[in-house]
Amino acid sequence: MTPLVIGVTSHRDLPPGDTETIRLRVRTFLGELQQAFPGLPLVVLSALAEGGDRLVAEEGLRVGARLIAPLPLPPALYEEDFAGAASREAFEALCARAETIVLPTRQGHTRHEISNPGDARDRQYAQAGVYIASHCHILLAIWDEQPSDRIGGTAQIVRYHLTGTLPGPPGQERDPRHILGAGDERLLFHIRCARADVPEGQRPPVTAHWCHAAADAPEPAMPALFRLMFEHMAEFNADCKAHAAAIGTAPAPAGDAAADMGIDRTFREADWLAVHYQRRVLLSMRTIYTLAALMGAAFTCYAHFRAQNGLIYLFLVLFALGMAVAAVANRRGWHRKYLDYRALAEGLRIQSYWRRAGISLTRDYAFAHDDFLQKQNVELGWIRNVMRAAGLPPSHAPAADAAALACVIDEWVGRSGRSGQLHYYERKSIECAGLHRVTEALGALSLWGGVSISVLLAIFALRLDEQIKGSLVALMGILSIIAAVREAYAYRKADKVLLKQYRFMERIFGAARTALDRAANSAEQRAILRALGHAALTEHAEWTLMQRERQVERGPM
Repeated sequence: MTPLVIGVTSHRDLPPGDTETIRLRVRTFLGELQQAFPGLPLVVLSALAEGGDRLVAEEGLRVGARLIAPLPLPPALYEEDFAGAASREAFEALCARAETIVLPTRQGHTRHEISNPGDARDRQYAQAGVYIASHCHILLAIWDEQPSDRIGGTAQIVRYHLTGTLPGPPGQERDPRHILGAGDERLLFHIRCARADVPEGQRPPVTAHWCHAAADAPEPAMPALFRLMFEHMAEFNADCKAHAAAIGTAPAPAGDAAADMGIDRTFREADWLAVHYQRRVLLSMRTIYTLAALMGAAFTCYAHFRAQNGLIYLFLVLFALGMAVAAVANRRGWHRKYLDYRALAEGLRIQSYWRRAGISLTRDYAFAHDDFLQKQNVELGWIRNVMRAAGLPPSHAPAADAAALACVIDEWVGRSGRSGQLHYYERKSIECAGLHRVTEALGALSLWGGVSISVLLAIFALRLDEQIKGSLVALMGILSIIAAVREAYAYRKADKVLLKQYRFMERIFGAARTALDRAANSAEQRAILRALGHAALTEHAEWTLMQRERQVERGPM
């Protein structure tokens, strides 16, 4: 199940006199989250440093949360920064109950450099803070709210979480993704407290409030848009649980046993649910537009054959049925779920292939979910949040040999006419082009059928009786209705837009296949796959945002 991930950043030197108050605040915070979102199991993401990191970890374990500990240094080196044997024993006890991640040494630094105090070691701490802030859904900051230039300190991690300013000396550039709006779903719960060196009489009271990137001021309660985002995450878990048996029988994703099971499991769930709700959307749309065509035919016949008064009642019954189908589809959110789950599945597909191919993004602080849906509103941020959680606990792409890389290329890109996404988009382009031709053929049939009937009526106007004339005119109307309904159905499905997208993706994957075949080495192939993933993520995001405007309606009635 997708969890609600709580990241922790905190001062190490909490005032002893305020510790119990802070602990109570944390306990209340976690309890309120469990009560508000019972469908989201809690995960605490803590580096287990002294102070608030361990306090939150202990309270998380107390309420049954899963504990994941991204360590900035190997445990033997990390323990050197702890004060005394009792602190090291407490750290080891928490590690024994946690899933630990030892973050890799940053590019350009060696183990010898991080073994001694200095810039290299500080930047390892900053890396752990950025990892926690980038993978959590809510960052819990126990902090005095005072700015600081200490690299990797709580002040810099909070600033990174809310504004995208990377940890480092003053004047550090912002992460461009935050500038474009990708940080809008970053949420902070701030427990404000003083440091231990502040005299007791001068300490402000311990307070708590919510903050997020778009807020001008602290808020006493979780903002409604974030609550909706977490509710969509819980809804995804509920759908996975409701259809667990069917999902379990679906074919497992291709790949070796070394593939990340968290990402692959979530991908299988999202992919199955996307197909499931797509079928429901298509069934409801076909039903609605078929009823619309029948309504048009019934009304046309009623207008031209006065003796058939019962047709007006049939018209009303068909209208009511169409309204009912549309109401059910909209109330149950089939269209929204289909689009959101498809977007999630495609994002996880790329995330999985990147990891299996051993692809590390170009910057130390970049993660796969940071490249998807950068311009979405907060409501759609739940998709990125699921990708954040699915990437836990591995910290980076594992090493992949040439065989694993070749396997990813064959499965993901594939060959023209044979396999992979290249063959998929070729096939879908042909199918979509065929549907478009059917729509055009019905339009032509309606046009020329109407012209032919008009010519027939003009030639034999004086020889045909009124019954035959009425029948021919009714037939003209029915042909026009069928063509119009088909055109409206194709527009609602966005057949033309889909055809353009499929052909675009076919060209992108075809170009990638050619480039991969010409690549001189594995590094060049990984660079191509990375660029391909970025292009695919961008296209899927644009498609999702565009298609969300095409809700299931009652049709042209």
